[in-house]
Amino acid sequence: MAYSGKYTVKNPAKYKGDHTKVTYRSMWERNCFAWCEGNSQVKEWSSEEVIIPYYYDVDKKYHRYFMDLKITYTNGKTVLIEIKPAKETQPPKKKDKSRRYINEALTYVKNQNKWDAAREYAKDRRWGFEIWTEHTLEAMGINKTQSKKGGLKPLKPLKPFRKKPKKK
Repeated sequence: MAYSGKYTVKNPAKYKGDHTKVTYRSMWERNCFAWCEGNSQVKEWSSEEVIIPYYYDVDKKYHRYFMDLKITYTNGKTVLIEIKPAKETQPPKKKDKSRRYINEALTYVKNQNKWDAAREYAKDRRWGFEIWTEHTLEAMGINKTQSKKGGLKPLKPLKPFRKKPKKK
């Protein structure tokens, strides 16, 4: 099964943007799209419709950052969401001169530059910005589950995401 492809929006009225051009770049993204469509607390959603300029510290140039998700909930809250593996949210561990370390370090710097720009962009609009990793998706009931034959298991009905109340 491919890890990227075209996503068929089942509820075009809920999608904000061109629902015929939705592309997922990971199974996590695809599963999040299905979660958005099936979640009654999601008023509208879009993928890669919000484009944020960011300055990349390595090449000293501006680039364009296409947000993975923009979700507006029925309570009026809007959130920009990046879907990333947890390891890409942390600096590389093994410091050496290997090609792998250099690539991981450059990826980390680029992600930090993108996320700083996204936080400012969201803050200016009174939106939120969140990074969803595999741990977030697991906690929300959105996960990439493979069957023994390599195909995806059918998606289970997903519970709405609710933050745990803070203890006083």
